[in-house]
Amino acid sequence: MGHAVGDVLGLAAGVAISPLPVVAVILILATPQGRLNGPLFSVGWILGLSLLGAIMLAVGGPGHASTHKHPATWVGVLKLVLGVLLVLFAALEWRRRPTDPTEAQLPRWMAAIDRFTPPKVLGLGLLLSAANVKNCPLTIAAGASISAAGISVPQQIGALAIFVFIASLGVLAPLAVYLFMGERARSILAAWRNWAAQHNAAVMAALFFVLGLKLLGDGISALAT
Repeated sequence: MGHAVGDVLGLAAGVAISPLPVVAVILILATPQGRLNGPLFSVGWILGLSLLGAIMLAVGGPGHASTHKHPATWVGVLKLVLGVLLVLFAALEWRRRPTDPTEAQLPRWMAAIDRFTPPKVLGLGLLLSAANVKNCPLTIAAGASISAAGISVPQQIGALAIFVFIASLGVLAPLAVYLFMGERARSILAAWRNWAAQHNAAVMAALFFVLGLKLLGDGISALAT
């Protein structure tokens, strides 16, 4: 289990560093229903990662993702494909980044976030975690790594829970500041929101590239073994 957790820590950190979801949760916390909708967004986020990871554990199944404690061939191929996709996404993000960070624009749906009902906020958290162009492949890769570790089902669930917790720290941090920092929370969250909005493209490009190379290396290593 320790080996499985070690394999997915970097992937979990990559999911946690998600500028746009951080901006989204900060905007949600600034609404009149922030005390209700902020935790709901976090629940949706955690559910999305958990469901996607659980699907991968079910696909891998006992013994299907590993042979004699080594990753199965399909796991190596999957990581190679995901690695190539992330590197391509890195190139696209880098080309689309604004030359002046202050000119960065947020998605249009964020302007209406103060009108989101609780079910919509829950669904938004789920979508931004499981359907995100970065988080989805990283969570799939994490599930494949855990499946390929050759550990028991309870240990796989424990490793996935650790992955989800670490991957959720990015959206849980603003919620913690909002709930426990009192009057200081507003200025702290505003600074975080502005930085995340301005540097989203550059951060995403760097993460895509680094994590894409990691998955390429993992895939090559799995196939070579």
